[in-house]
Amino acid sequence: MQTQRSALLVGATGLVGDELLTRILQSDLYTDLQVISRKPLTTTHAKLKTHVQSFDQLDHLSKQSPAVFEVDDVFCCLGTTLKTAGSKQAFEAVDYGYVVALARACEQQGASRFFLVSAVGANPKSNNFYSQVKGRAEVAVSKLSFSAVYWIRPSLLLGEREEHRSGEAWAQRLAPIFSPLLAGPLRQLRPVSATDVANHIMDLAAVEAPGQHITYPSRN
Repeated sequence: MQTQRSALLVGATGLVGDELLTRILQSDLYTDLQVISRKPLTTTHAKLKTHVQSFDQLDHLSKQSPAVFEVDDVFCCLGTTLKTAGSKQAFEAVDYGYVVALARACEQQGASRFFLVSAVGANPKSNNFYSQVKGRAEVAVSKLSFSAVYWIRPSLLLGEREEHRSGEAWAQRLAPIFSPLLAGPLRQLRPVSATDVANHIMDLAAVEAPGQHITYPSRN
């Protein structure tokens, strides 16, 4: 893909979003980057414009400042956990409600590609609430008129988070032991670093591939 593009990143303060922010700013593929964030970023760059906004006000922002959503590519790294959210309803508001609101706002302003960081096991018919919500978000985005949609489904993410998640901390310590045991079809369950996920997304962005794509980033 030779044409330089514009991008919107949401979820830039998260594990994958932070890594992706750096790579988009460094990439010659993008001339400018809009970021919607709950809090100010410490990063500054000539092609970066940050909009501090609560995610439950995305509809309001799209009406007041539609130019924020007038981009070629959208990178959605929104996500939380049931524990952090505090309830199933609050979790669904983030991982489904905010994601779909973002996608619809971008579709209305003519965005062409949508990259959604989802999760391994995402399935709208899953008995697991987390996986079900992730799957429903994927389905909702797939019904919009983007020329290309990417569902990036990492397994356990490796990296240093601002918030402490005790379960993930233990899993990260054990990852070097059990990862080699996950071979063949189970390879997609291997823990993967946020750095590798961000690199994987940028590799996808560099190639023009219309349609809908499910991808599983793996460790390098």
